[in-house]
Amino acid sequence: MNIQVTINGASRTWSIEPHELLLDTLRRYGYLSVKKGCDSGSCGVCTVLINDKPVNSCSIFAAKVDGSNIVTVEGVQAEAEKIGAYMVDEGVDQCGFCSPGFVLTVLGLQKELKNPTEDDILHYLSGNLCRCTGYVGQARAIHKYLKESK
Repeated sequence: MNIQVTINGASRTWSIEPHELLLDTLRRYGYLSVKKGCDSGSCGVCTVLINDKPVNSCSIFAAKVDGSNIVTVEGVQAEAEKIGAYMVDEGVDQCGFCSPGFVLTVLGLQKELKNPTEDDILHYLSGNLCRCTGYVGQARAIHKYLKESK
């Protein structure tokens, strides 16, 4: 079957299997920033933005995104570099495996909440596992990024 999507600002038609997960479709079409981690929707490394909301692509069928706007890190390079710089400044960027999903979660947070509290940020981070660092530095980095990007 075919689906129509807008991905990173470009309109595309993808051929998919009805049972195919979005994660597998994205990787097959070359969006390799979307990582495969837990396959259960609990680690966040496969996070993409679908209609501006962070979604675990391993937990949604590709057919479900027909007509949707999808954003991967490939589509937000400038923002990703900015957020990455804040993370590095706070000493939290280690192996980088979780970074693409983390960046997209932060951008989703920024679109959804205008003045997020510490609890809001920690709630958003709860879906993105980082095995290298804790979340205190990440929360500091997000606060600084959001404050300075207003």
